[in-house]
Amino acid sequence: MFHFIGIDVSKATLQVYIPIKDENISIENSKKSLNGLYSKLKKYYKKEVSNVVFIFEPTGPYSSLLKHFCSQQSIYTFMVNPRQSANFAKALDHRSKTDIIDAKMLYLFHVMAQDGDIKVPVIDKRQETLGEMLSYYKLLQKQRTGFSNHLEALESKDGSNYIIKQLKKEIKQLKLQEEIIITDMKELIKSHEKLNDKFENIKSFKGIGDKAGIALIHLFITYPEANRQELTALSGLDAIEITSGTSINRRSRISKKGSAIYRSMLFMPVLSAVRSNPYMQVFYDRLKENGKHSTVAQIAVMRKMLLIAHSLYKNNIPFDNEVYEKSISFKSVNEVEDVA
Repeated sequence: MFHFIGIDVSKATLQVYIPIKDENISIENSKKSLNGLYSKLKKYYKKEVSNVVFIFEPTGPYSSLLKHFCSQQSIYTFMVNPRQSANFAKALDHRSKTDIIDAKMLYLFHVMAQDGDIKVPVIDKRQETLGEMLSYYKLLQKQRTGFSNHLEALESKDGSNYIIKQLKKEIKQLKLQEEIIITDMKELIKSHEKLNDKFENIKSFKGIGDKAGIALIHLFITYPEANRQELTALSGLDAIEITSGTSINRRSRISKKGSAIYRSMLFMPVLSAVRSNPYMQVFYDRLKENGKHSTVAQIAVMRKMLLIAHSLYKNNIPFDNEVYEKSISFKSVNEVEDVA
């Protein structure tokens, strides 16, 4: 018999609901506090502590410590999809939004657990390292963009030559660091033969290069059980439909709730694909002919490229023109969500 504990995760704190005592406690999001929490649970549940299950939403870096702690202590977890928990809260008519209510609601979510949902998390060092390197790469890009904008502003008003010179040095150095981290990520992937094969298969689709391939590989190994709809949502490319209120006639849009890294890394490949990949070019042009905005058409191409890449990854095969042409011969090229 499992004993479920609801945990609402935030950057600084963890709000914990312990049903055996009907107790809500707030602790720091730190290893020391987690050790103290586990000691408390051992006192409450005694021999049954081995059947304790932590229910929480995987909120990226904020929940990373909790996930690692559970892996190290062999604690069962039930990691809940944020969208599912939000819908569950609505079904329970939880109109208020507080950490205490969220923690108790997550505990109640245990009734939705299916076979295989409850397990001790396994930490994939390769996936974690690749994720950290991707985040660092995006940080370098953000810094370079900031420096470039500042340089442009100074040059437009004939600013300090000294500062302009320093900015150019910084930008050059950042570009070099970006190239190095891309090379290091490729080497990490190449060091695992099977993963490298999948990486090369993904890149066999014209328009997907090294950077997009790296981002997609990370997405797929991070969520190995995700289906097509879930991968679309995890990338923030799922559509939001407005069905009530004064904005009901507004165009639907993408949620952007997934990781921005995947969307940003796919943006340039989309622009390349609509020029150089005949299949994506036809798809894009048909959408434009049907009156779709350029942004809508580009997002549709991005989503299609994501799903094609996942198919190549999952089946461990390179892109095959004949197979693809047969697969789309029974589908309408007009079939696309109206998203902005």
